[in-house]
Amino acid sequence: MIIKTKVYTFSRGGIHFEDPSAPSRDTCVTAFLPVLSIIPLVHHTGSRALPAVSVGDSVKEGMLVGRGLDPGSANIHAVVPGKVVRTVSWKMLEGHTNEALVIRMEGAFDKLGRREEIFPWQDISPVKLRNLISEYGVVTMESSGLPVSELIASFQAMRGPRSLVVRCVFDDPWLAADYVLCRERLKAMVEGSVIAARASMAERIIYAVSRRERELGDLFLAEAAAYNIPASAVLVGSRYPQQNRRELEIVLRIYAKREGIDLGEILLLGPATLAAIHDAVKLRRPILDRYVAVGGAAVKNPQVMKVRIGTRIGDLFEECGGFTGTPGRIATGSPILGRVVQDLDEPVIKNSYAVFALPTKRSDKVRNCIGCGECRAVCPVGLDPEELFKAARVSSAAGSFAGSPGDVSGPVMADHCHGCGCCELVCPSRLPLSTVIANFARGTPLQELQGRF
Repeated sequence: MIIKTKVYTFSRGGIHFEDPSAPSRDTCVTAFLPVLSIIPLVHHTGSRALPAVSVGDSVKEGMLVGRGLDPGSANIHAVVPGKVVRTVSWKMLEGHTNEALVIRMEGAFDKLGRREEIFPWQDISPVKLRNLISEYGVVTMESSGLPVSELIASFQAMRGPRSLVVRCVFDDPWLAADYVLCRERLKAMVEGSVIAARASMAERIIYAVSRRERELGDLFLAEAAAYNIPASAVLVGSRYPQQNRRELEIVLRIYAKREGIDLGEILLLGPATLAAIHDAVKLRRPILDRYVAVGGAAVKNPQVMKVRIGTRIGDLFEECGGFTGTPGRIATGSPILGRVVQDLDEPVIKNSYAVFALPTKRSDKVRNCIGCGECRAVCPVGLDPEELFKAARVSSAAGSFAGSPGDVSGPVMADHCHGCGCCELVCPSRLPLSTVIANFARGTPLQELQGRF
């Protein structure tokens, strides 16, 4: 089957995001193994995993070192063989404390450089597949780190048709690592999507691919043809935020109507997550490494790297030649929605798809709103970020975030914002529009946000 040429895209707002400081998608290097691995007990959305080892214990590569027992929590595994030498903790910018095990590498590897044992999965029940995904700590590696087993369980409980959507939408140049993964591990990714479809009892798989990657869609379909499940590929726009659930679902529903398909409920998973599902079920292998885009205008040699979880962010920058000068901002994720890093000793975790360092620029200084309207023009939801930002400041000054359904500039309207960050990117005054609006909707006073932008 060949992918159809019709391109589906959302109609309102968005931006064409280009960033020359992002690494090239053409090459990938393997990072050095860390002598000391810092393994946080939180790689996920819920409470921390409970330590399964103590200081002084020896661990094997892939061994369970943290048990995720509560909802939203996931299992954590040792990424190298060695000894637990200490525990560390640090305060995150968001206010909570993270804890980690520090493992000094020593001894023989059980998986690295060895031939992987293959475990047949075709006759395994959906429940058993979900249990394996949980056992090996698979989380959504492109976003907030939700445990995939919990997503699948919720998806299974929904009535009517179900569709698994593979999100290969490259509307952000900082998704370079996902693109490289699609190229280098395409077979594993497609098989992971079939496993995920079986585990979630989805009737079909939809590969949503950016218009510029039509060839990638053809490769997905050719590989998926070996499996007994309906699969199709959809070309979608590359205007950011096309990968957001709302914008992607809009175009998928248009596609389904045009093709006479009932997609029903949709489960969205990305490339790294699907490769991790493949490894957990077929290889009985936890998440030991991931592809990371390392770059930014303050980095000498940006590149995509295959990195062991627990590697210090500072080590990645060193392998990229270091900094061109003193960086003004270091963060993980995309520059649009990145999370600021306070210490270069912070490690790569399961959902660290990119890290970047930017120089300080005079234009980064926040100034007063000039009323240009650029934020309104790019909002894909049709909100007025300028008015919502002003409402947040007024409400915070008054000591109340009260609003009513009839108040278009109150928290009720702010709830419609899904935090894509388009407004912040285009604002010439560098106002933290999206950040403030999202917290306005949650009732967080503005003064509590000082220092976060």
